[in-house]
Amino acid sequence: MNENTHTHRSLLQKLIAAPYIVWMIVFIIVPLAMVAYFAMTTADGVFTLENIKDVWQYANIFVRSIWLAAIATVICLVIAYPAAYILSRTSASAQSTLLMLVMLPMWMNFLLRTYAWMTILGNNGLINSFLGLFGIDSIKMLNTQGAVVLGMVYNYLPYMILPLYTVMMKIDKSVLEAAHDLGCNGAKTLFKVVMPLSIPGITSGITMVFVPAISTFIISRMLGGGSQLLIGDLIEMQFLGNSYNPNLGSAISLVLMVIVLIIMTVMNQFDAGDDKVLM
Repeated sequence: MNENTHTHRSLLQKLIAAPYIVWMIVFIIVPLAMVAYFAMTTADGVFTLENIKDVWQYANIFVRSIWLAAIATVICLVIAYPAAYILSRTSASAQSTLLMLVMLPMWMNFLLRTYAWMTILGNNGLINSFLGLFGIDSIKMLNTQGAVVLGMVYNYLPYMILPLYTVMMKIDKSVLEAAHDLGCNGAKTLFKVVMPLSIPGITSGITMVFVPAISTFIISRMLGGGSQLLIGDLIEMQFLGNSYNPNLGSAISLVLMVIVLIIMTVMNQFDAGDDKVLM
């Protein structure tokens, strides 16, 4: 009786999981296999590693992409951490309102949000028009690395706030009260209690911001004006641009995936190490 029940339950679980497995095979494994195939073959289908070697001529673009994505991620963390902490400590009704304000920009189309910053940062945009009222000359803000970083921070900041907020909500207020009772002031409580307990949210937020930031191409194209070429722009050029070369584009994508996997592995190691310490 028990064995039959276990068998039926196991069969039911497999049937429920089947659509997800098919989805993963069709939309994840197959595309990844195709990327790997094109990256390691010529246009005639002959095996080669030349595409991988050719990627290194774009090392400066990889460095720029990683650098700008890292800066944007750090800025997001600095802004999001206190915001998430304050959000987690407010009343339930206030949290609902504040969460809606955090997610409100995400309800608008990504392109429209980025295009709005073009209007704000342009030579004749809102900021320079305001400065002109005081006789200040126009400042070049658009088509710069700063504009690209600003676009990344604005678009991806909610992805840092939400994981941090979720983790901080789980920190029992009695733990903070106990820290105060044991002589910790506000700063010590933050650094010795709150931050160690919020490490999983930090690692999740860093991953959720850094990964899309390093591979973005819309932000760099619209706010960088094409002068701040990033990896995403380079990949797009190989598939849709005049220099059509899907084999090289696949090789660049493959190298980018390896870089992202390495970074995520390192972040997970930090997360696992902190979990062991807390246990």
